[in-house]
Amino acid sequence: MTITSDRASTDSGISVEKYLQMYRQIVSIRLFEEQVNELYTRALMPGLAHLYVGEEAVAVGICEALRSDDYITSTHRGHGHCLAKGASPGRMFAELLGKEAGYCRGKGGSMHIADPDTGNLGANAIVGGSIGIATGAAFSAKQLRNGRVAVCFFGEGALGQGVLYEEMNLAQLWKLPVIYVCENNLYTEYTHYAETTAGDIPARATAFGLRAETVDGQNVRAVYAIAKQLVDRAREGAGPAFLVCNTYRYAGHHVGDINREYYRSKQEERLWKTERDPVKNFADWLIKEKLAEAELLEGIQSEIRSEMKAAVEFAIAAPYPGPEEVEQDIYA
Repeated sequence: MTITSDRASTDSGISVEKYLQMYRQIVSIRLFEEQVNELYTRALMPGLAHLYVGEEAVAVGICEALRSDDYITSTHRGHGHCLAKGASPGRMFAELLGKEAGYCRGKGGSMHIADPDTGNLGANAIVGGSIGIATGAAFSAKQLRNGRVAVCFFGEGALGQGVLYEEMNLAQLWKLPVIYVCENNLYTEYTHYAETTAGDIPARATAFGLRAETVDGQNVRAVYAIAKQLVDRAREGAGPAFLVCNTYRYAGHHVGDINREYYRSKQEERLWKTERDPVKNFADWLIKEKLAEAELLEGIQSEIRSEMKAAVEFAIAAPYPGPEEVEQDIYA
């Protein structure tokens, strides 16, 4: 079932259909991650996963500004990026469960999902590990003159990796079409970023001459607006940019990080969940602006819940790869 609104456009020039697509995507990521946590607690998923709940507006706002053939690179907390760029929930769940139907035939798991067909060059378990990949993709796009743009997602922990500064230097020198997106969710594993990161974050990029911006990562409309500017600018040949998205992860560093009071308070978590939730606040805005009725949004949520349930059932029923595949597609 496809759910649409009667209104065609808004005062901002963005179509209602576009806003509803963003809402669908932001809800899809939230419900996908809830299912991931359930799979873990039911002991159906091997290993751990790093949930993206609370950060959904960043992935959606940025990926909605991209073309289907544009590139992204992701992180260990990459489910949201993959879904926002067009990945299938069923194949995503299959990968998490180690099944043959997964994007990497069950061999990559949560932290190494890649889908070249949607421009997703891969999640990466190494902090800052995909920065060189994204910059290389941007270099190839410029050389081939195909008009593609690369977006590199990374957390604030990667600000301590030297490769980021090497790549920003090259990207600026060569005017590469790449956007470096720092998802600052406040905590580098179990440590507040203020204890590990000195100085002004955007200034690190402006020192190389990059355009640097900061945005409220809980506001999908704001993220989309600035991402559209930076992506269009890069596509037109004006070079790289650096975007800090201030956001928050609701869950722990990974699904096993349950008791977090030793590094952040319950009060802080409640504040972000109740006052700064990207899903609820976007829904409230759509209703307030009369772009959608509550019943329409509830219908979208219900539809996506059914889709996620079917996707999980598909993944659980899918076969594991055969023993003969153990050495296939392995390069290290």
